[in-house]
Amino acid sequence: MQAMSYAVQLQQFSRSFGEKTVLKEVDLTIPAGQFVALLGESGSGKTTLLRALAGLDSEAFSTGTAVVQGTISVLFQDSRLLPWLTVEDNLLLGLHKPQGAVLAQAMLNEVGLGDKANVWPSTLSGGQQQRVSLARSLLREPAVLLADEPFGALDALTRLRMHALLFRLVERTKPTVLLVTHDVDESLLLADRILVLKDGKVVDDHEVPLAHPRRPDHSLFMNLRQRLLQRLGVDLEFL
Repeated sequence: MQAMSYAVQLQQFSRSFGEKTVLKEVDLTIPAGQFVALLGESGSGKTTLLRALAGLDSEAFSTGTAVVQGTISVLFQDSRLLPWLTVEDNLLLGLHKPQGAVLAQAMLNEVGLGDKANVWPSTLSGGQQQRVSLARSLLREPAVLLADEPFGALDALTRLRMHALLFRLVERTKPTVLLVTHDVDESLLLADRILVLKDGKVVDDHEVPLAHPRRPDHSLFMNLRQRLLQRLGVDLEFL
C-alpha cells in the first residue's frame, strides 16, 4: 500500500486505562475521502478509538500503531463554543489564515447562519450551535474529520437537517470522515462504510452500495438495517 493511499490506519492497536483494556488489537484502514460510521453499544470502545486518533487521552496506555495522514478536526456532541466570544470569533479562534473573517462569513452562509456572526452563542438554539461547530471544523479544511455523536442531543427533525447539511459540506470539501454514532439509520443515510465495534474489536465491516440521496424504504437499506440491528443485539420482534 502506498504511503498516502489511506487516511487512517491502525495495526494491532490496543488501548488501556489502568487495568481496563478498551481496544483490543484493532486492525483498520480507511482510504482517503471515505465516510465511515462506527456503531456499537455503550462501552464498546467507539469514543476511545476516535479520541486515540485525535491524540487525546494522554493518560491512556497504547500498543500497536495508529496513524492519521494530514490535519484533523474533531466535532463533539456538544458544540464547545466559548460563551464569551461571538460566533465569528469562535470560528476564528486559533485560525491563522489570510482573510479569515471573509472565510468565516462564507462558511456561516453555507450553514445558514450568515446573519449570526456577531451574536453570542447563548442566543442560539442547540441545532444552531452545532451548525456553528460544524462550520468551525470545516473552516480548518481538515484532511480527517472525527465526529463523536455530534447530533445525538438534537431533536429528530433537527438531526435530519444536520444530516443533509453535513453530507452537502462533506461532498464539497472531501475530508475523510469517521462518525461515531448509536443511530443505525444515521449511519446508513450518510456513510460509505459502516463498522461495528464490540468489546473493543471490529466485528463487522459493511460497504453501503447505495447512491445518494438514500431512501429508508429501499430494500438494501432495510436489509442492512436489519443485519446491523441484529449484530447490535436489538430484538427485532419489538420493532
